[in-house]
Amino acid sequence: MPIRKATAATASSDYINARDAAQRLGVSLSTLYAYVSRGLVHSRSSGDSRHRLYRLQDIERLIERKDAGRGAAQGAASSLAWGLPVLETRVSLIRPEGHYYRGRAVSQLVASGASLEDTARLLWDCGENNPFSQPPPPAWPSVVRALMRETTLPALDRTAAALPLLAASSVRDWSPDPLRRRQSAAQLLRQTTALLAGTAADDRPAHQVFAQAWRPDDADAAELIRTALLLCADHELNASAFAARVVASTGGSLHGAVSAGLAALSGPAHGGATAQAYAFIDEALRAESAPRYILACLQRGETLPTFGHPLYPQGDPRARLLLKRIQQCRPRPARFKAIQTLMDAAFEATGQAPSTDFALAALAHAFELGADASLILFAAGRVVGWIAHALEQQADGGLIRPRASYVGHVIESGDDARAP
Repeated sequence: MPIRKATAATASSDYINARDAAQRLGVSLSTLYAYVSRGLVHSRSSGDSRHRLYRLQDIERLIERKDAGRGAAQGAASSLAWGLPVLETRVSLIRPEGHYYRGRAVSQLVASGASLEDTARLLWDCGENNPFSQPPPPAWPSVVRALMRETTLPALDRTAAALPLLAASSVRDWSPDPLRRRQSAAQLLRQTTALLAGTAADDRPAHQVFAQAWRPDDADAAELIRTALLLCADHELNASAFAARVVASTGGSLHGAVSAGLAALSGPAHGGATAQAYAFIDEALRAESAPRYILACLQRGETLPTFGHPLYPQGDPRARLLLKRIQQCRPRPARFKAIQTLMDAAFEATGQAPSTDFALAALAHAFELGADASLILFAAGRVVGWIAHALEQQADGGLIRPRASYVGHVIESGDDARAP
């Protein structure tokens, strides 16, 4: 039933009858009576024992609150999907030319030779303290060693399964001391790096861990892996970072926040985009020609995966930087030249540049790292951001608990219920 606001002709009366009040509010009589019982609407006798009157001022106030609620709900709904900011953060900033970690351009961090661990210290606001100066994590417990032997288990699944097992012995996760929590975060980063790489945890920089596992003694691969990890470390309030913050807002541990981030990343609309990009490149490289492959995709009504980005109308600067560095390293020149031809054909057809997911997949293809490598690098870098958001949420306090606008069926009691 639509809500009807009072007109000038009816607003002169202080009280109106039940049927008019319910009609203005757009509710049943029983709901009107519930408002009265909750003290939201004042009623008085009409002089007739069978009927009561309801204060118009209270009715109008409820209507205004409903209208405001609808506007807020609509604003929140639009904000949750690439819309307006909904949380304050000091972790990272996104601008068309690139993104920044606590005010420092990520491109400058890459150029400076910073490691993922250096970037973690910046994002975690460690100051002069270095949580990575502590000894490396202990050997895996037996239950985790058993997981590491499951060679058919995907890296993300292995990591997600191991984190709750490791959390049981991570007492510093719960420490009220910020330094101890950051020491726990440093150990957690080393552990997730090792879990994702399928090796034992130690104190090597993350890019060296992955390079040794995938391309031993290849300095170019190690440098590109470092670049990819830094570019992926954080990207403001994406789905996985938001999930991590929600867990942290409940008082959950850093291990719990990272587990939530991994769960969110596993979806095809988030981390799964790297797999789509890898498959897209693989199919295109097998085709007779890239332009014809692009044309066939468009003729079938298919969108080109991982081209274009809502936050970067002029192209994803993270992808641009990583692809430029791949080109400079010239890995298997013929293979990367084919990938470049594919990008050119896609841009010619759509006007859209590749996203970071595509660039990560291109790195995996160019250096023959395997189909899972791009998602592994995405996750390994993003762990730093999840922890940064969790630490910030813990420090700022407050439970993240948005309200929902219910639009389903409402069962109300009959209108013949006794009026208060």
